[in-house]
Amino acid sequence: MDIQPNGSLAAFIWFKTGGPAEWLARPDSVESLAAFLAGLDPAVPVMAVGLGSNLIVRDGGVPGVVVRLPKAMADVRVEPGHRVRAGGGAAGIKVSSAARDAGIDGLSFLSGIPGTVGGAARMNAGAYGRETADVLVEATLVLRDGTVETWPAERFGYTYRHSELPEGAIVVEALFQGHPGAPSDIAAEMERIAAAREATQPTRTRTGGSTFKNPPGDKAWRLIDAAGCRGLTLGGAQVSEKHCNFLLNLGNASSADIEALGEEVRRRVREHSGVELEWEIQRVGVKG
Repeated sequence: MDIQPNGSLAAFIWFKTGGPAEWLARPDSVESLAAFLAGLDPAVPVMAVGLGSNLIVRDGGVPGVVVRLPKAMADVRVEPGHRVRAGGGAAGIKVSSAARDAGIDGLSFLSGIPGTVGGAARMNAGAYGRETADVLVEATLVLRDGTVETWPAERFGYTYRHSELPEGAIVVEALFQGHPGAPSDIAAEMERIAAAREATQPTRTRTGGSTFKNPPGDKAWRLIDAAGCRGLTLGGAQVSEKHCNFLLNLGNASSADIEALGEEVRRRVREHSGVELEWEIQRVGVKG
């Protein structure tokens, strides 16, 4: 178990902004994580971070413990019955690639989610018409008190981009259900998803993925565009001109710039259309 005081989060968060974690913990196994949490003062807050693609870390940093699962907890293996089991630290593309190679269809959409299995299970991540709730069988969690439990998907209480996972719980493994398919067809679908992302999203920039949830029956990007926010800047942050539900760090933005720009977008959309956009990106920590 590696525990680092004032551990940098900006080093790997997609936006490349924000203050440090008071403590950054990298467990080497489920057992070490469980033992660490069991012995940690219950008053100390705990949160998990994956690839940092769906996160604004505020400039004052994150109090308590931030847990980042290492490669040792990112294994992916194929199981009988067209199933794939993955460690919480595994990237979605790793899961979909393993499924493709084994002729398991239905998991290709995970290649379009720029995050980890743990993050996808926590927030019911989705893309291209499917979401985690459609394919999750069960997941293993380490709860805040160090208890290890395996939950069936039904227990997560999934709704759009939301689960009922308890505060401080960390997803360390998930089991996904697919169905038979031809590897060539699955590969073609994954290539289509990659091409669609490249064509429509600012993938080669300092961004954070989809900023706001799509309101029922509408698209957040359409409302943002209609409110005149495409290309809007504040400090070093900008609303992407390529896809206006993405915010960008143009190079010298603070997390405060990015969050304030998001709030200005919400205000303008509210005034223009009466719709209250809800943040999809997590905002964590204290303001600088």
